[in-house]
Amino acid sequence: MSRSKAFFINGGAGRVICSIPAFEKYEQESGDTDFIIVCEGGTEFYKGHPTLDKRTYDVWHKNLFAEKIKDKEVVSLEPYRVWEYYNQQCSLAQAFDIEINKKGIRELPKPTLLLSKEELVTGRQLVSEVKKTLKKEKVIVFQPFGRGIQYIDESFVDTTSRSIEYKDVKALIKKLQENNYAVIMMSEIKLDLREEKYKDDVASPENLNLRQWAAVIKYSNHFFGCDSVGQHLAYAVGKESTVVMGSTFPINVSYPNCSFFNILDMGEDTREYSPIRITQDERIDRKHENIMTMNSDIQDFVINTILNKKKK
Repeated sequence: MSRSKAFFINGGAGRVICSIPAFEKYEQESGDTDFIIVCEGGTEFYKGHPTLDKRTYDVWHKNLFAEKIKDKEVVSLEPYRVWEYYNQQCSLAQAFDIEINKKGIRELPKPTLLLSKEELVTGRQLVSEVKKTLKKEKVIVFQPFGRGIQYIDESFVDTTSRSIEYKDVKALIKKLQENNYAVIMMSEIKLDLREEKYKDDVASPENLNLRQWAAVIKYSNHFFGCDSVGQHLAYAVGKESTVVMGSTFPINVSYPNCSFFNILDMGEDTREYSPIRITQDERIDRKHENIMTMNSDIQDFVINTILNKKKK
C-alpha cells in the first residue's frame, strides 16, 4: 500500500491558484484520504475551499513534521520541470496535474476560488466608489507589471520582459479614459502621474490583499494585464480579460482556449523559451529585452480589442 503524500508547493500566487484543479483531481481519484499540502509561500488561495482548506498548512505550522509529515511521502512540486510544460504542450495547471496525478495532459476545470462575503463587499464597494468618483460607467482593472518589475534610478526595469513598458502604460491609460473607462491600477509600485493630465482619473487602491483584488476584478467591467497574478484571478472569477504576452508562451502561462480571454502575443515570432527554475540563460533574457515595446498602432489594436471584447 502506498504512503499518503505531503505535497510541498512554493512560488507566487499564480502558481498556487493553478495548482487547485490538480489537487481537486487527486482528492477525487487517488484514494489518498490523508494527504496534505504544505505551502512555503502562504495558504491564502486555499482558504475557503470546501475540501482543500483543511488539508493546507503553512510550512512554519507548529509540530507540522512530527504530527503530519513524518509518516508521509514528501513530494516537492516543480511544474516548470515537467517535459510537456517546457516544450509548450501544456499549461501550468496541466503541469501540476501531470506531476500530482500522472495521467498526462487533460482538460481541467477552472480553479475553485470562493471569496468571503467581506471580500466581495470590499470589491463591490471599491468599484462602485471609483465609478461614482470618476464619473464613469465602466471600470477596468489594469495590471501592467509582472512580479519581476523593479524601479531603478527613476526607470522601470523587468529583466523577465513580462511587463508592459512604462511609456506604453501611460499611453494606454489615456486611450482607455478617452473611451470612458475609469482605470483601477493593480500595481505594487505606485505610479507618479503628477505631470499627466489624466492623473485624477486613475484609482490606485492601497492595502488590498490578493483575495480582495479578485473581488475588485469580479465587479469590474474588464481586466487588462500582462503575465502576472491578475490574469489568474480574472480567470478564476470568470471576468472578460485582455492579456498582453511577451517573453512567455500563452499555452504555458495563460488561457488561450478560454472564450472570455483575449491574448495579444507580442513575442509570437521572436520568443525563445526561458528555462526558469531549470537553468539560467542570460542570452535569452537579453534577446527579449524589447519584446513588450509597443508603437501607437499596437496600442490602438490593444484598445480596440478591449472595446470589442472579441477574440482576435
